[in-house]
Amino acid sequence: MMERGDFISRFGGIFEHSPFIAERAFDAGAIAEPLTAASLHAALVAQFRAASEAERLGVLRAHPDLAGKLAIAGGLTDDSRREQAGAGLDRLTPEEHGRFTELNTAYVEKNGFPFIIAVKGLDKADILKAFEQRIHHDGQDEFATASAQVEKIARLRLSALLPQG
Repeated sequence: MMERGDFISRFGGIFEHSPFIAERAFDAGAIAEPLTAASLHAALVAQFRAASEAERLGVLRAHPDLAGKLAIAGGLTDDSRREQAGAGLDRLTPEEHGRFTELNTAYVEKNGFPFIIAVKGLDKADILKAFEQRIHHDGQDEFATASAQVEKIARLRLSALLPQG
């Protein structure tokens, strides 16, 4: 069985800057060997869903703006950098960057957390379209949508690290 510290070190960042989820899953005895993407995702998601609304909001707020200041400054986590680059968000025209900045600002002002979408398999046009649709959703719907996207991002990250199972 993997030691707690090793487990947290390896999987604590699956939910962006929120190691408490991995800590709680380990401490609850929800981690079984052999680790698979499916089993570990189920254990982590259970802890995310069991977290208080304030804790889940903290997880959402831990995500960077898409093509935002952190990306420009090189301050993204390695996972976020790879994910955004894979969708072409590191190659925006000045006009596209301006539009993303405008939408990011409006979205955060409205919802209190950044726009979150699992970008794997999407391009910048797909992301912009989703952004322009979702910005009109009410806060509760968007909290639920963003939470589902966080869970999807976690599954994609785990699928890159572990057998599917």
